Amino acid sequence: MVHTLTPAADLGTDVEDVARLVSATGERMRDADLDPWVADVDTAQLQGLYRDMVLVRRMDAECMALQRQGQLGLWAPLNGQEAVQVGSARPLREDDFTFPTYREAGVNYVRGAEPAQYMRAWRGEAHSSYNPYDLGSAIQQIIIGAQALHAVGYAMGIQRDGTDQVATVYFGDGASSQGDVNEAMIFAASFDAPVVFICSNNHYAISEPVGVAAKSPIAGRAPGFGIPSMRVDGNDVLAMMAATRWAIARARQGHGPSFIEAVTYRMGPHTTSDDPTRYRTQDEVEAWRRRDPIARVEGLLRAQDAFDDDFTAGVQADADALAADIRTACLGMTTAPAISILDNVYAEPHAGIDEERRWFGAYLDGFADAPAAGTQEQAS
Repeated sequence: MVHTLTPAADLGTDVEDVARLVSATGERMRDADLDPWVADVDTAQLQGLYRDMVLVRRMDAECMALQRQGQLGLWAPLNGQEAVQVGSARPLREDDFTFPTYREAGVNYVRGAEPAQYMRAWRGEAHSSYNPYDLGSAIQQIIIGAQALHAVGYAMGIQRDGTDQVATVYFGDGASSQGDVNEAMIFAASFDAPVVFICSNNHYAISEPVGVAAKSPIAGRAPGFGIPSMRVDGNDVLAMMAATRWAIARARQGHGPSFIEAVTYRMGPHTTSDDPTRYRTQDEVEAWRRRDPIARVEGLLRAQDAFDDDFTAGVQADADALAADIRTACLGMTTAPAISILDNVYAEPHAGIDEERRWFGAYLDGFADAPAAGTQEQAS
């Protein structure tokens, strides 16, 4: 299914050429392709999606604050992209496997990550923050697009195991121009791999607007590889859930890969080392703020008389507790000895690592505490 793929003159402002189920003001809309996939979603489930997004945003804000306070070395904010991550991660089964970028902390939250697992690597305490098999989520990938090949390889392994698991992979609009992503789509299409490609089109590949590299919607590229695609409002959590369920069902039934372009917006910087005011205007940011993914679900719930003080107080309390747990976990981390960076490089003993350990150990010994020159003479 290719959904609404007419070329756009300005991909930076065009947000109407997408599939949508909830308007920016919270009105429930109809879409013949998407509606059947969320027919079972009731008010309680909508409340759950709202809670998920509020907690993910609070997690992001707390990690941003920790970085600004010198407790994290770096953070890749996801404010504005909560609907993409929550809406696409909730449909996954526990035995499915996902391959996130550095920005998909919200996906890992949905997959059950503990607070310490959000930031251990960002604090520089470990090569990775969690065991991938505990979460069904690969280590967050910082090499642009590399995880697409990993996801397809995993999906091909699923085929060989003869099970109906599914792999999903996330990447941004900028990564869609990378060779790895395009090669991954070729492999996926050639072997009918059970993988879902999710492009979070947040309009900027760091500082370059999407219109520089994409003269028409990114979802239009996938059919060229023989992969059906859908272009969805990425700020609409219900539409994201529907599109992902559609793609997962195709994969489970042996129909191969699908591609979802989630049109969204990165409200903050690319990472905490970026200054977005150098390449975009405040008017543009404010226009997207009016399309906030959380606010539109609030509007939908209010229309159903399902957004009262008790509900909001409960969500706020949960968000406060999560933020406190994240801060406690971060500040309570113990920095490992520098030489431990050589641990677990190989599964078996390795002479090269042994030699590097001897060299690095001697280097570190050179920084050992010693009396300052002249201290003994001064003392006598």
